[in-house]
Amino acid sequence: MMDSLRLRDLREDRDLTQKEVAAVLGIDQRVYSNYETGKREIPARLVVRLADFYSTSTDYIFGRTAVRKPYPAK
Repeated sequence: MMDSLRLRDLREDRDLTQKEVAAVLGIDQRVYSNYETGKREIPARLVVRLADFYSTSTDYIFGRTAVRKPYPAK
């Protein structure tokens, strides 16, 4: 299960609204809100998009590491 608080923290660190992040993902704000609150599981493809958008790793978003820095590119 993903650490939904990480989604909120990443968004707030950039001073973004849920609506703005939802637009980046091409989804409705209400759907994104459900991901952020943990009411609904976010699809892996959207986690990958968020990792790229926030310049972090999917492992950080999933709460598997505390290291925010992304992995080196191949």
